Amino acid sequence: MWRRNCCIMLLFMSVLPVSQHVQAQEVRDSVRIYFRQGRSELDMSVRNNRTALGRIADSLSTSYADSVYILRKILVEGGASPEGSIPLNRKLSEKRAETLFGYLSQYGELPDSLTTFRFIGRDWAGLLRLAEADEDLPYREQTLDFLRQVAEKSQSGERAEDNYVGKLTRLAGGKPYRYMYRQIFPDLRASRLHLWYRKVWNPLKTPVPAPFITPLPLAMPERAEVPYTPVPPQKPFYMAVKTNLLYDAALIPNIGVEFYLKEGWSIGAGWMYGWWKKDRIHWYWRAYGGDVTVRKWLGKKAAEKPLTGHHIGVYGQVLTYDFETGGRGYMGGEPGGSLFDRANFVGGIEYGYALPVARRLNLDFSIGIGYMGGKYHEYVPMDDCYVWQATKQRHYFGPTRLEVSLVWLLGQGNINKTKGGRR
Repeated sequence: MWRRNCCIMLLFMSVLPVSQHVQAQEVRDSVRIYFRQGRSELDMSVRNNRTALGRIADSLSTSYADSVYILRKILVEGGASPEGSIPLNRKLSEKRAETLFGYLSQYGELPDSLTTFRFIGRDWAGLLRLAEADEDLPYREQTLDFLRQVAEKSQSGERAEDNYVGKLTRLAGGKPYRYMYRQIFPDLRASRLHLWYRKVWNPLKTPVPAPFITPLPLAMPERAEVPYTPVPPQKPFYMAVKTNLLYDAALIPNIGVEFYLKEGWSIGAGWMYGWWKKDRIHWYWRAYGGDVTVRKWLGKKAAEKPLTGHHIGVYGQVLTYDFETGGRGYMGGEPGGSLFDRANFVGGIEYGYALPVARRLNLDFSIGIGYMGGKYHEYVPMDDCYVWQATKQRHYFGPTRLEVSLVWLLGQGNINKTKGGRR
């Protein structure tokens, strides 16, 4: 009896380690392969593609030679950087994933029943992840805020009318886009293979690593399979048409235009013309002329969107006038001459702030201080005549501009996001 009990105990102890090792253990492996811009064929000279493919091929060969590794799941991802159209990037990500899957299939069976394909297209989430890790990204917080919004919205699908790439090229004058195009976009032109194994201990077979198998050369696909035309960054264009509401209230119709140049600079020009009279009571209200303004836009709002926020500038104006309200009248320049014969001249510096009020409307408040000079005449109306009284020369220093302008924003993407615009 004692010998029988000892034998049972020894048998139990010898089986116990086996039962512990029979438990499955999940093992995961993955490889990321990079592609040239707009291409879907494998190029071993790009980055570390040769080493990465050799390692994963060796892993597949070893796993199938050793029965203790059981393949459970396969995920193939294909992605692309944001430049290019949505359909093109979708097709490109599909071709890249299929190329990687087809190449690695020669080293071990990759069953369709275990395989899932994921075609990312424009990889906005990947771009956000890489941008967050880059401390040198220009306008970093502003750019990250934009990318977070795009990554969230694009989860439900990206539409052509969303124009995320166009907006990105115009963000902060295009500086973040140009930096990411050079430094980050190449990391997004990739495909990735994920493998999940179930590792089970097998006491009857000792794993023997298989020798490294030199990858077979691939046939280069015809270029027609992946039509690609590089899309250069769109050149930003911002324009505004405006009217000074204070001039309008004074019955002097006016209109102005402003063009955004680059790096916070803009140039604008305006024209006013009011030529009202009522001879019976000698009421004259006349003014016309034009001005040119060069502005520098400053501050956070100006960096987020051109023609918005704080601005300083210099301006010049040429004008003539004839004001009389039943008493003494004042006429600028020489009577009967051309605009330049009759002109007074104004020049100065200004400060202002443009406030969004609707999707394509701003209110621009500005005040200018400078010099106004030129000849003018004083006269008095008598019966049907205007009797000259004096000719004087004006030399005035002080406020020479006051503006509350309604601004209509023109240009693709030239919209306000928080005032009646898209959120």
